[in-house]
Amino acid sequence: MSDAARVPAQQRSRRATPPEGAASAPAERAAQSRQPVQAPISGRLPLAYVVRQLVADRWLSQSDSERVFAIGDRERLGHPIALLAEMNFRTPDAQRRLLDLESLTQWLAEKVKLPYQHIDPLRVDFTRVVDVMSSAYATGYSILPIAVKTTEIVVATCEPFLDDWVREIEQISKKTVQRVVANPVDIARYTTEFYKLAQQVKGATKAGTTNLLSNFEQLVELGSKVEANDAHVIHIVDWILQYAFDQRASDIHMEPKRDQGVVRFRIDGVLHQVYQVPPGVMHAMVSRIKLLGRMDVVERRRPLDGRIKTRAGGAGGREVEIRLSTLPTAFGEKLVMRIFDPEVVVRSYAELGFSDAEAKIWSELIRRPSGIVLVTGPTGSGKTTTLYSTLKQLATDEVNVSTVEDPIEMVDASLNQMQVQPGIDLTFADGLRALMRQDPDVIMVGEIRDRETADMAVQSALTGHLVFSTLHTNDAASSVARMVELGVPRYLVNATLIGVLAQRLVRTLCPSCKAPQDGPDQALWRELVAPWRSAPPRTIYGPVGCLECRRTGYLGRTGLVELLVVTDPIRLLVARGAELQELREQAARDGLRSLRVSGAEKVVLGLTTIDEVLRAAPPFKD
Repeated sequence: MSDAARVPAQQRSRRATPPEGAASAPAERAAQSRQPVQAPISGRLPLAYVVRQLVADRWLSQSDSERVFAIGDRERLGHPIALLAEMNFRTPDAQRRLLDLESLTQWLAEKVKLPYQHIDPLRVDFTRVVDVMSSAYATGYSILPIAVKTTEIVVATCEPFLDDWVREIEQISKKTVQRVVANPVDIARYTTEFYKLAQQVKGATKAGTTNLLSNFEQLVELGSKVEANDAHVIHIVDWILQYAFDQRASDIHMEPKRDQGVVRFRIDGVLHQVYQVPPGVMHAMVSRIKLLGRMDVVERRRPLDGRIKTRAGGAGGREVEIRLSTLPTAFGEKLVMRIFDPEVVVRSYAELGFSDAEAKIWSELIRRPSGIVLVTGPTGSGKTTTLYSTLKQLATDEVNVSTVEDPIEMVDASLNQMQVQPGIDLTFADGLRALMRQDPDVIMVGEIRDRETADMAVQSALTGHLVFSTLHTNDAASSVARMVELGVPRYLVNATLIGVLAQRLVRTLCPSCKAPQDGPDQALWRELVAPWRSAPPRTIYGPVGCLECRRTGYLGRTGLVELLVVTDPIRLLVARGAELQELREQAARDGLRSLRVSGAEKVVLGLTTIDEVLRAAPPFKD
C-alpha cells in the first residue's frame, strides 16, 4: 500500500467519520482545494438544507417539501440526494422534469460551484486509484478517486461541504486534488467494487508469486503461475462477464502483453479498454474461461474454440450464449468472447434496418419454395443476426430447418444445427451432403468458401430446397461474380440464385441527446445518394453525448441494407459474362437501393450521421 493509503488510515482512528457538526473554515478550505466554494454550512449535507435550496430555486414545490418533512427524520437513512430521487418528484414548472438522481446531482454541483462528473467505470483505472487512499478512508468521507494524473488527483464526492481530507491527500501525494460532484449511489457502489476487484487482483498475483517461488523449475514460464480455480481469479472473471453484460458489449477481448494483460470491450462496434491486469493473472483468467468452456486448458500452441451458456445478472437473469476463441500470441493466449443475447440476435425487420418496401421483398424471397439466398458483408456486419431472425420466422412445426455452421453461433431449439468438424473431415460440403438425406425444407450453410460447398448448395437448390448462406463481398452484385469465380457455371447461377442481401452496421444516434444541425453540402449529398437524385435535407442530426450513451452520442446500431433480386435482365447479363459495373447499373434500374442510399435515408430520419454511413459504406474500388 502506498503512503497515500497508509497515512490517512492512521488518522482514521481520530476521524474516519467526521461528526455532523464538525467545525471547518470554508474560506480556508476552498483556498486549499483551489475551488471557489462558499459553504453556507459545514460537515455533511443535511436533508433540510437541500430541500430548502430546491424550493428556493423552484425545483421543488412547497407542498412536496412538506411531504419530505412529514415523513420524519430520514437523514440517518441515506444521502439526501438519493432519498429525494427515490420519491420521484417533478419540478413545479410547465416542463415537469423528473428529479432523478443525476439531475439532482447536477443541481448540487452547480449550487456548490464544483464540476459535475458521472462516474464511467470504463474510464477509471481501478488499479491506480485504489492506491490513493484506503477503502475505509474513502467510505468514511464518501469520496472516491477516479483519476490519477501527473500532478493532479480527481476525487468524486457527494459531500461538497466535507473537505477535511483535501489537505491530507495533497500533502501525502504531493499532487493537487480536484474535487468533482458525483451521485452518492455510484460512489458507494464503485468504492466497494473497485477496491474489492483490486484486492482480488493483488491476491491472485501474490498467490501466483508464492507458487512460482516454491517451484523453481517453473521459472522458465512467462509470468506468475496463478491457479485458474483460485477464488480471486473466479471473482475477477465473474465481474468482467457481468460488467460486459451491463455495458451491452458484443465482444470481450483478453489480450496478453509483455508487461500487462489488457481487457477490452466492443460496444456498438467500437473497442474500449476496460482493465489492465498483471500477465500472470491474465493467464489464469484465460485458463478459468477455458475451463468453463470445456476446452483443453493444457493446449496453448494452437487456436481453440469453445462455448459457455450463462445468465446475465445472476441466476434469475436472461440466458446468454458466449462463443470462445483462443489464439496463441507472442506473450500468451489471446481470448475473444463473442456474446450472443437471444433477445438481441432475433429482431424484427425494422430493427434490422429494412425499409417497409425492402421488408416486403425479403419476405417474398424467403418464402420461395427453392433457390439460393445469399447474405453478404464483412465480419461484424450483422449477417448472423439477419439469418437467425429469418430462420426463426421460417422454423414452424410444418417446416424442417437445418443448418451447417462453423461454429454454431447460437444454439436454438427450433433449428436442427450441425457443427463443422474439420478434424474428422466433416466440412461444409460433407455436412450439406448429409443434410440432403434428412428431408429438409430450408437449409442454412454458414458460409460458401469453396467450389465443393458452392456445388452442393446449387444441387440442394436444384432439388427443391431453399438454401441460405453467406459470402464475404463488398456489395450484392459482387456476390454474383463471386459465385462464378468459385467455379459455378453461369447457367447454374441463373437457375438457382434468387436474391442477395448486402448489409453493414452503423451506430445510431442517442435519442436523448442528439442535436439538429444544418443540412449537408450538396456535392457530398449527391455523391452519397448516386445514382439516385434527391435534394439534401435542410436539417440533419449530430451526436452530443449524455449519460444514456456514455458521452459518445451514439446508442445501439442499425443496419444498412442493399437487396438485389435476380431479375431476367440480370440473368441475361450473367449469361453473357457482363462486367460487374453493368450488373450494378442494371440492379439500380430494377430498383435496388445501394448501401449508401439506405444510409442516406437513415440520415434524413435522424437515426445516424453521414460520417457513420461513409465509414461503413466507402466507395467501391474494383
